[in-house]
Amino acid sequence: MEDNGKWTQIKVTAKREHLDTVSAVMEMIDNGIMVEDYSDIEDLLDGVYGDLIDESILNADRTRVSVSIFLPESKFTPEVASSLSARLNELGVEHEIACEGLEENDWANSWKAYYHPIRTGERVVIVPVWEDFTPEPDDVVILMDPGMAFGTGTHETTRLCAALIEKYLKPGDRMIDIGCGSGILAICASKLGAADCFACDIDPEAIRVARENVTLNGTDNVTCEVSDLVRDVIPPTGGFDLAAVNIVADVIIRLAPDLGRYLAPDGVAVLSGIIVERADEVTAAMERNGFKVIDSMTENGWFAAVVRK
Repeated sequence: MEDNGKWTQIKVTAKREHLDTVSAVMEMIDNGIMVEDYSDIEDLLDGVYGDLIDESILNADRTRVSVSIFLPESKFTPEVASSLSARLNELGVEHEIACEGLEENDWANSWKAYYHPIRTGERVVIVPVWEDFTPEPDDVVILMDPGMAFGTGTHETTRLCAALIEKYLKPGDRMIDIGCGSGILAICASKLGAADCFACDIDPEAIRVARENVTLNGTDNVTCEVSDLVRDVIPPTGGFDLAAVNIVADVIIRLAPDLGRYLAPDGVAVLSGIIVERADEVTAAMERNGFKVIDSMTENGWFAAVVRK
């Protein structure tokens, strides 16, 4: 079905204390979220940015946050919003939910204001294609045009994953990126010296954007395919030295029994997209399936781990 450039923004507003819960629930529908949180605005008022802040932001309620996802016309139904609201009610989260239609071009251009070069790890710098950037001599620059697939490195989960890939990937490794979004992690692995990378996502739009970003970066050793947890694209055999799984806790737990089949004997998996409250649940699932946690990182309530068979 054609989307005709029409999208729907589903926006949930709640108390700031529920930010992680709302984000996790909405990422079960789509892992590209936009968060509006003005609680730290005071830190900017005393600095050089005070005069640059819009009046509407200065007057915003800093005790509340809004989390949005954007769905194409072919994927949005009223039941999506109803399901989100029902799940939040089950979790005891008081909230308001709103849906607004918008055109693709307006949506895409408005997002550009939120994206700037982001440094992850020691050497990797993720640069939106429309931004001017002068790299340092050792920088590994990844150009990103997220389109409708999100994933420019601004979210903590992507930054954590990219930093751990930089730490554990060895030149010549084979890499698989499960739930690749814009392709950022597979491209990162390629530029860090991976021999070949396989990127997959359940969303055809994400794969279209990922392929465009592969071309943009000249990383011809990255292959991108539509897949549900990779089972319908590649056989369940080993061989990948590093797997990146930046999705959500529930999907990682679902994948745990099969993940080992894709890894080489000494392969590692980088897991992200996990709120800290569910870190123990995810690590327990991995341990039940023969994995050991060898490293982990946290940032702003998000958890990432490296596991080995």
